[in-house]
Amino acid sequence: MSILSSLEGVSSTVFSNIFIHLPTPEGNLTGQTIIVSGSNQGLGLEACRHLLRLGVKKLIMAVRDINKGETARKELLQCACREEFSIEVWKLDMDQYTSVKDFASRAESLPRLDAVLANAGLMTNTFNVSEENEKTITVNVVSTFLLIALLIPKLRESALKFNILPRVTIPNSALHYIAPLNELQPKKGGIFDSLNNKETANMTARYPLSKLLVLFGVRALAARLAQNEGPLVVINTPNPGFCKSQLARETDNIGFRVGEKLLARSTEEGSRALVHGILADEKSSGQYLTNCQVHSPSCMVTDMKGVMVQNAFFGELVAKLEHIVPGVTAGL
Repeated sequence: MSILSSLEGVSSTVFSNIFIHLPTPEGNLTGQTIIVSGSNQGLGLEACRHLLRLGVKKLIMAVRDINKGETARKELLQCACREEFSIEVWKLDMDQYTSVKDFASRAESLPRLDAVLANAGLMTNTFNVSEENEKTITVNVVSTFLLIALLIPKLRESALKFNILPRVTIPNSALHYIAPLNELQPKKGGIFDSLNNKETANMTARYPLSKLLVLFGVRALAARLAQNEGPLVVINTPNPGFCKSQLARETDNIGFRVGEKLLARSTEEGSRALVHGILADEKSSGQYLTNCQVHSPSCMVTDMKGVMVQNAFFGELVAKLEHIVPGVTAGL
């Protein structure tokens, strides 16, 4: 993390939240099937409202708690005046690889799949382990890319059958500008081993670091998908800005509450950035988006050192995904 990078992240967030009003998403999603994870509340729920307004035929709400998902589904059906069959609630726990695999297996039965908004995420200051990784890394990074890798064959199948451009969107954050790099130095034992070391883990900065890793993963995966002979799958990572949501519920201090009151976008406005990612064309693939436009990420991503870290990280990520599901990255 450099001082200049931190200043850029803070200043761009303050400027955006005060002076820029995100446009209401416009487009035609008639007949399409879209999956939204983490969709029973916050940005995911508001994104679902926009997707339904734009004509999505089948909305798959991927949630950890089915009861909460059903409650959200009933609200959406009523507000959008849609038929019962237009929204389904499916179980997806990003903290468990088995749940991710089961969800993807179920998605194979869908007649078509046009887009995935991989919105489910975790922000915590507490070090816990799940699936042999620190929990933030499991949920925000490994399981997210596992889900995408498992769904790409279905997205490509739909592209061929329905002549569509399938899209994948993973929310990001300007906090990636302040992510520390000391845990990402390629060395003996590897990046994941460093991240999973409880004694050296910087949990205060773990969420920003997870978003930096998402950026590395999106850029590397987009480059790999572009070289594949199959149909193109667009993957991008938009920043909704500082928003009111349930993500930072563990952060409860006066400074945060005052900042949220003065600067935070509404949850609905923040969701517009995520829907824009779903609507974006092939020029957005591999890109970081801010204020519904392609934007340069932190120099920690684009400079020579960043490229080296990205290559090392993505290599480890692919190996980890192959360990979880042998062959899952072969077609990427």
